[in-house]
Order: sequence, then C-alpha cells, then structure tokens
Amino acid sequence: MLPASIQITGELLSAAEVQDICESLKEDGVRLLSVRGCQLSDRDFGRVCCCVAESHSLNQLNLNLGVVSSINRTRHLADALRANRSLHTLFLHGSPLLDAGLVTLNPSLSTHPSLVCLDLGDCMLGDTALALIASMLPPDGAKSGLRELTLSANPGISSKAWARLSIAVAHSSQLRVLNLDYNPLGDQIAGMLAVAVASSRTLEVLDLEGTGLTNQSAQVFLDMVENYPTSLRVLVLAENDISPELQQQISDLLSEGEDDDVTREAPPLYPLSPASSQALRPIRDKYQPLTWLPHSNSSPQMVLLTSGLGESLLAETEL
Repeated sequence: MLPASIQITGELLSAAEVQDICESLKEDGVRLLSVRGCQLSDRDFGRVCCCVAESHSLNQLNLNLGVVSSINRTRHLADALRANRSLHTLFLHGSPLLDAGLVTLNPSLSTHPSLVCLDLGDCMLGDTALALIASMLPPDGAKSGLRELTLSANPGISSKAWARLSIAVAHSSQLRVLNLDYNPLGDQIAGMLAVAVASSRTLEVLDLEGTGLTNQSAQVFLDMVENYPTSLRVLVLAENDISPELQQQISDLLSEGEDDDVTREAPPLYPLSPASSQALRPIRDKYQPLTWLPHSNSSPQMVLLTSGLGESLLAETEL
C-alpha cells in the first residue's frame, strides 16, 4: 500500500496523537504530514522531528502558522532535515524564524539532496537570511537547487538584499516559481526582477501581488515580454497601483504563446510518481485570497489581475 497523508489544522495535539503520527512515520506510512497551526509540546515536537529524520516516505512537511515557534524547535527541525533524504517540500510560512533561525537551518536546507520547494513567507527574515537563501539558487552547472521559493511578507528585507536575490534568480538553473507578494519592493526592485526574468530560462511564475508597484514597473514588464523571449507564464500584479490597460496589454502578450505552451513538454516540478504528484499540491498561506494555479505544462500564460478563491489548493487522493 502506498503511503497516505496526515493533515491536521489548528488543533491541540495530545501525546497520544503525536505517538500515532510518529508510528506512521517510522513505518514509512506517510507521504504528506501537515500540522498547520497546531499546538504541541516542545517534547512532542522533538519526537516528531526525530521520526521525520528517519522517514523514507515523507515528501511534504507543512509546519505553517507558528508551529516552529522557538530557536529550540528550529534546532530540532535542522537536525531532522540533516538526516532526512526524502523530503521535497517544506512549508514554514508564519514561523518567527528571524535571521538566527535561518542561520540554524541553512546548513541542512542547502545540503538536502531532494528539497525543491521551500515556503519562508512571513518568517520575519532580514538581509542575513536572504543572503543564505540566495545561495540556494545555484547558477548553471552547479548542484540542483530550489524550484519553488516563497518569501511573502518579509518586510524587514532591504532593497540591497532584494537586488542580490534578483541576481541569483537571473542565474539560477532550476527556479520556476517565485512568490514575493506583500513585500514593499517598489518600482526599483521590480525593474531588477524584470531583468532577472528576462535572463532566466526557467522562471514560469512570478507573484508580485501587493508589492507597491506602479505603472512604471508595469511598463518595464511590458517592454520585457514584448521584446524578449521569456519562460514566464504567470505574472501576478493584483493589489498594485497599475492601470487596467497596462495589465491587459501584458496579459495579451503573454497569451500569444498559449498554443505553443499547450503542446510543449517539460520535466515535472517535483520528482514524484503521477499518483503522488496529484496528492501533493502545495499549501500556501497568504494575507489575501488568491487564485493559485497548479504547475501544469498546459497552463496558459496570463497575468492575474484580481484576487480569487480561498487560500490554497491541496488535491488529496484517498488510498
């Protein structure tokens, strides 16, 4: 029997429930573990991390919304990631990691052999953390790096650090999805990101919702998609001071390649079996609801102009 999923949201976990989770992990019976927004003791959190370290089946781990609430828990998680070899996706959205937490996690994150999707949104990160994250986007010819990165709502990061990340994105050989929504980027950083998009051969999704952009930024992106070949399929510009006319122009230009995109084949975002990939759609926590498009080779190119349905999608298959 294939491994199943454990998904619990906003609950106070008892020692018995934690024991059940640990036994399932030890038996390699779990491919997705989500305890998003749950409360559990430090001792029980350490027990779960020990079992994550030993698991050979776990593909996705969701600890969103404050589960990793202290530096002690961050150390437990770092130890687990150092030993684990199966994890592809890690969600820590809404965890008060600070730069110190990223410094603790970085050796395990940067050397993990399978990790390709990382959510560090709303983790109170600063410039030190972003420099470490940029190193997880290796240039062409280097080891495989992240394919999906979420850094939503980390307002403590400076323009200088965002510029450094833009350079890393331009040279990354793997990154396909970059979510920077609800950061005060402004037009200057958006211009740098447009250059990075034009340089990247892989970036397909860029989320800039609520990032303080104006028509100046939109004009730069318009020029980019009009005059340069790009892999970009989805550009999110909702909740910015950008005219509908400019947004529509960008949308029309991206849509011109829709027929080609439908027929073009691309490698899967995550190295999973077809059955597993359908059951492991990422969960993203955002401040504003947004229609999130699953990563599909047949997705048309588009600009998302408005907010949409719910916080996230997770297609779960009963096994």
